[in-house]
Amino acid sequence: MNLHVIDTGFFKLDGGAMFGVVPKSIWETTNPADERNLCNWAMRCLLVECGDKLILIDNGIGDKQDSKFLRHYFLSGDASLKSSLNGAGFSTNDVTDMFLTHLHFDHCGGGVERKGDGFELTFPNAQYWSNADHWAWATKPNPRERASFLTENILPMQDSGHLQFLLNDSRPFEDIDFLFVSGHTEKMMIPRVRYKGRTICFMADLLPSVGHIPLPYVMAYDTRPLLTMEEKASFLKEAADNEYVLFLEHDPHNECCTVKHTEKGIRLDRTFKLSEI
Repeated sequence: MNLHVIDTGFFKLDGGAMFGVVPKSIWETTNPADERNLCNWAMRCLLVECGDKLILIDNGIGDKQDSKFLRHYFLSGDASLKSSLNGAGFSTNDVTDMFLTHLHFDHCGGGVERKGDGFELTFPNAQYWSNADHWAWATKPNPRERASFLTENILPMQDSGHLQFLLNDSRPFEDIDFLFVSGHTEKMMIPRVRYKGRTICFMADLLPSVGHIPLPYVMAYDTRPLLTMEEKASFLKEAADNEYVLFLEHDPHNECCTVKHTEKGIRLDRTFKLSEI
């Protein structure tokens, strides 16, 4: 197995929304905001070479949205989905499986491209993986999340015939299993990859950054924040006990971290690049 970091650029979100009830005077020490109260966030994806499979986990925001939409998010950075794939020695045609932790636009927007007046899959040879409960949630969205579930990002997967649903106990990929969590959104999936004797956990929005490790640091975007706290507590204890490597999708500076037990609860242990494993 080989793992590659796929950087797709940065975007900005409101710092208060990203840290919920935690005061700015506390969270800005790890994630400083600009004059608009916006913080910079990565859209960092993971490419897994596993046997005859080339599995991409999440794919960023994409570039098909109009300027009115994109101007709210201040996209930046030199990296893009395709350039990062090319840098790893691959093209969009090589991806066999496009795994989506959930269908919010910053996690799945790069999987569909605009083609004339319609849309086509960015990865034409790939199966696109979601799960039935989350798909139903995303295609009939509640008012709170409607702006995050964009039909042009989602429905072309089904229309193309490439959509697959992961079941709770299914294992379609060797050396990868999945944790289902529902605090952020219904049935978000956290892939756990066994690699070089370690467990690499792709954290998606269960833990956006190292600044979110303390339990009360929960995003206002979460639909069930108290459930997020329960899920974080359970996961972080397991991660500290077993020295999991946490791969951080949104942390603007840190690719990976580990956590440890302290008198104040679970806290950051160390940060490092995936290539250092």
